[in-house]
Amino acid sequence: MTRQDPIKHFFIWPALLIVLAISIFPLIYSLTTSFMSLRLVPPVPPRFVGFGNYTELLQNPRFWHVTWTTTIIAVTSVTLQYVIGFSVALALNRRVPGEGLFRVSFLLPMLVAPVAVALIARQLLNPTMGPLNEVMTFFGFPNLPFLTQTSWAIGAIIAVEVWQWTPFVILMLLAGLQTLPDDVYEAAALENASPWQQFRGITFPMMLPISAAVVFIRLIESYKIIDTVFVMTGGGPGISTETLTLFAYQEGFKKFNLGYTSALSFLFLLVITVIGLVYLAVLKPYLEKHR
Repeated sequence: MTRQDPIKHFFIWPALLIVLAISIFPLIYSLTTSFMSLRLVPPVPPRFVGFGNYTELLQNPRFWHVTWTTTIIAVTSVTLQYVIGFSVALALNRRVPGEGLFRVSFLLPMLVAPVAVALIARQLLNPTMGPLNEVMTFFGFPNLPFLTQTSWAIGAIIAVEVWQWTPFVILMLLAGLQTLPDDVYEAAALENASPWQQFRGITFPMMLPISAAVVFIRLIESYKIIDTVFVMTGGGPGISTETLTLFAYQEGFKKFNLGYTSALSFLFLLVITVIGLVYLAVLKPYLEKHR
């Protein structure tokens, strides 16, 4: 059977059409809904409002607040994940004793559901009955408002995100480090280059493409955070830790304001797209330079 055999279309097209129907139909329906006033409870007949939902959303201070909160959580957590992950990957690349055990143990946080991790974190950081505050009280320190004060709550969410997803960064960067050619480092050693000079002049530039990909993946995923925030703080205190996806959940599944929620979802998509384009545009000169 050759590649030109028409029988292949009987296997490819049905699967392709099903995938397109599953992905494109909800997208088109959601886009259509975003231009309408549609509420399920209380039931209101659909009414075309044009860009009314988008205008209302852009004029809502809550939208800008949750966008800023999401950005703080995403950028800070991904930065820490990359710095810690690169450091640990460099250490493991030196063939430290027990390297295999470390690799397996690093996979464990990724295998646990974020909801389960958030539940455990909420118990550990409970302001009154949490084990962490119990230990601090035992040593004479006051209880810390881990989940009841804005700065502490955001810090707790970032810490949980870093703990769970740094292993992903470690494994990806370690795989990249192990593909780097040894002859470059041997030549640098002959020139008496220090470890820092080798890292700055060889390792980091050669790792830039995979680093850019890893950071981009984690940044996009971090902007979609909802489960950790929902379980740990519920967006509180007040709405101080509410993220974009949690805001959409509140509007769509609690207020059943489908038109407003659809507009919010497409604005969220626009925010993610702009961030991605800016990120790639900034990195493009460096990636071409070290290609």
